[in-house]
Amino acid sequence: MTLPVSPLLSALQQMQSMAAQAAGGTAPAASVSGAATPGNFAAALKASIDKISSDQQSSISEAHAFEIGAPNVSLNDVMVDMQKANVGFQFGLQVRNKLVSAYNDIMQTPV
Repeated sequence: MTLPVSPLLSALQQMQSMAAQAAGGTAPAASVSGAATPGNFAAALKASIDKISSDQQSSISEAHAFEIGAPNVSLNDVMVDMQKANVGFQFGLQVRNKLVSAYNDIMQTPV
């Protein structure tokens, strides 16, 4: 059983809207070489969430193929892929928790 990724997507959307409000609609300043801009971070986070979701979907489809007796799917592969999807999801949850914690810390700092 896999858990939905929608809470992560919801957190990403909230962070994007807060970043847009904080920026006041202005373009981000030029970055130092190698430094990440907010758009790059959001894109990387979205790519990670999409990867977690696709890993979960592929593990589900592989498990289904094993259940119906597909000859090219072994139980070992199914179990490994399901564990990879689970580890990826748990990692995504921990990243979300750290982002929420950092956001709360920033919001509680005096101006």
